[in-house]
Order: sequence, then structure tokens, then C-alpha cells
Amino acid sequence: MKNKINSIISNPFVRNVMIMATGTAAAQVISIFMSPVITRLYGPEAYGVMGTFMAIVAILTPIASLTYPIAIVLPKSDVEAKGLIKISLTICIITAVIISLLLWLFNQTIVDLFHLNEIGGFLYLIPITILCAGILQVTEQWLIRTKQFKITAKVTFIQALLSQGSIVGIGLFYPMAQILVIIQSLREGLKAALMFLFVRRKDGDHLFDLKSKGAFKKTLLKKYYDFPVFRAPEVFLNGLSQSLPILMLTSFFGPVSAGFYSISKTVLNLPVQLIGKSVGDVFYPRVSDAANNNENLTRLIKKATISLAIIGIIPFGIVIIFGPWLFSIIFGSAWLNAGEYARWVALWSFFAFINLPSVKSLPVLSAQAFQLKYTIFMLITRIVMLSIGYFVFSSDKVAIALFGISGAILNLGLILITLKISKKYDKANSFS
Repeated sequence: MKNKINSIISNPFVRNVMIMATGTAAAQVISIFMSPVITRLYGPEAYGVMGTFMAIVAILTPIASLTYPIAIVLPKSDVEAKGLIKISLTICIITAVIISLLLWLFNQTIVDLFHLNEIGGFLYLIPITILCAGILQVTEQWLIRTKQFKITAKVTFIQALLSQGSIVGIGLFYPMAQILVIIQSLREGLKAALMFLFVRRKDGDHLFDLKSKGAFKKTLLKKYYDFPVFRAPEVFLNGLSQSLPILMLTSFFGPVSAGFYSISKTVLNLPVQLIGKSVGDVFYPRVSDAANNNENLTRLIKKATISLAIIGIIPFGIVIIFGPWLFSIIFGSAWLNAGEYARWVALWSFFAFINLPSVKSLPVLSAQAFQLKYTIFMLITRIVMLSIGYFVFSSDKVAIALFGISGAILNLGLILITLKISKKYDKANSFS
């Protein structure tokens, strides 16, 4: 038994996941201890305002560089990977400039159209957040490519300590929604700066010291065209789909309902961030290497999915059964309804948690066109479910219940279809 345990721990994949999870676990411990204080300082309405702002940011920041950073892991050559870095940063700057101009010209129109009166003054922070996100995406993917997981783990902990500490420290004197919004909008910039600092210390050649020629960049743009053509729209729509409940709840039921949803999603993201993201970040280069070495991808995806299901069944199951009671005890009686939300969000989050290996495998399987189509279908379904909850039942709880059930079914479907695609891929590569 001891030898078997040592063998598992010595496995590079398991070891890298443990490194990533350690940093994330330390960050989550900080969040767990700070959250009851933060929720009592700021209240549901302030959380709703922050949640609405972050929902908009979550839609835009993933496509800041048209998902070219995701491709950084794939090339065999570091020169090619650094060419993708330069492309990513150039696109990110252009995107931030365009959004700045749109906000300058149409700020009030956007606020009125989407009922964003509570956060109208914060919209000008979005271009800054996009720039920070673009730099963070590039740096994260470079660290994943070069398997510098210790840096990522260390920075994740430091970022949580500084950002959560600032929210509590300032909130003791000025517990306003503005504080939540400003600190959250700068989180990714802080993380990017810390990562860049550690990368520069570790690498002899600086990460952003890039000298790719124009012709070379055009070749890369063509070679990795499927990322902006298929992956970027998919990421945008997926971000919209993830942010949809907050935006629609704000519009239909007000910022308090959005606050209930925001805190429930924050809590349920703990296992996703602790284990799921760590597994996903390590699994992506692993499955890419497996494809290059003609390994059986279906077996790899199945094993990772089942492992996540075993890990996730307990934390998500506890929330489904005891959600309202737990939330009222931990966060205060004002958050009882958030526990009701959390029950249904947990059902969806569990299947989103275990589908991470499938999602990470789709670029390797050249199935990004399918992912885009499926994401469009998911978005339409979620809009319909939330609308039924409002227009038919006039109930935020029913809306969230329908959203959670449909999300669970859709994520399960994605796993099954991905396994079917991987079987075809393996068969084409001579696997039985």
C-alpha cells in the first residue's frame, strides 16, 4: 500500500495537481475565513452591485485576446509560443482601446438599455480590467506551458491574501459597494504583476522580450485561426451564459437577488477553484502531450472525469441538502435565501466541475466548432429557463431552480458527446 501511494504521488501529473491545489487551497482558506466577515460588512445589495459588474467583466475579459493565449501551450517551439504571446498582447490592447471609445460615446445608452444604473460609474474600469486580464492570460499559459506550477500556486495565495485583506480592512471603515467593485476589478492585474515578477526572476530570457517578424505573425494567425474563429465566440457565449443569471436577476428582481446568486456561486466555486482549475490547468498540457504521443485520450478523459466526480460529490451534495441552514449560520440570517439558490446552483456546478477534462480536451480533439454550437444551445436554453421563472412563475427561486437543472443536464451531455468524439479520434489513431 505504501509503495502504491508513493507511486501515485511521484506521478508527474498528480504531483503538479498537488502543487497547484496547495496554492489554491491556501487562497481558499483565506476566502473561507474572510467571507463571513465580508458578507456581514457589505450585505446582499452591495454584493449584487459587485456581482453585476463582475458579470459584465466575465463576458468580456476571456475574449480580450481572442483566445490566442490558450494556444500558447500547443506549439513545440518556444519561438512560436512567444509569437503567440505578442499576437495576444497586441489584440488585447486594441480591444481595450475599442471598448474605451464605445464607453466614452455610449455609456448612458448602455446603462439605460441594460438597467445598469447601480454600476454606471464603474463601467470605465472595464478597459483597465481587460488589459490586466490579457496580460494575466498570457502569463498563466506560459507558466502552464513551462510547467512552472509552483509560481502559479504561490501567486494565487498572495493575491487572495492582499485582495481579501483589503476588502475587509477598508470595509471596516467604508463598507460600500464601490470598494468591492474597485478591488475585484484590480484582482487580475495584481495577479498578473506578481506572476510577471516571478517569471522574470526565473527565466533568463524575459517573457515579454519578443521580436517576431510580421511574416511570422501572419503565419501564426493563419495556423491558429480556429481559436479566434471558433474558440473566441464560444468563450464569449459561455461567459455570457455564466453571467446571464446575475444580469437577468438584476433586471427582473433587483440587486438583492443578484447578491444572493453571487454569494452562492462564490461559495460553490471553492471546490472548482481548489481542485477543478488545478486539474484543468495540468490536464490541458497532459492531454496535448498525449495526443502528440498517440496515447488513448478516451481513457485519459474518463479517468479524470470519474476522479473529479468522486471528489466533488461530498461538498456539492452537502450544499444541496443543507444549503439554507449553512448559509444562514455562516453568513448571517440575511443570506438564508442565498442558501436556497445554492441548492440548485450546486446541482449545475457539480456537473460543470466534472466536465473540465472534457472542456480542456476539445481544442486538442479539434472540436472547437462543436463546442461553439453547443455553447450557443446552452445559452439559449438558459435564457428560456430564467425567462420562464420570471414571466410564468414570477419567482426568482423557480428561475434559479430551472437554471440549475438545465445546467446539470447540459454539462452531462457535453461530457458524453466529448467522449464520443474522443473515441473517434482514438480510432483514427489506431486505438481499439
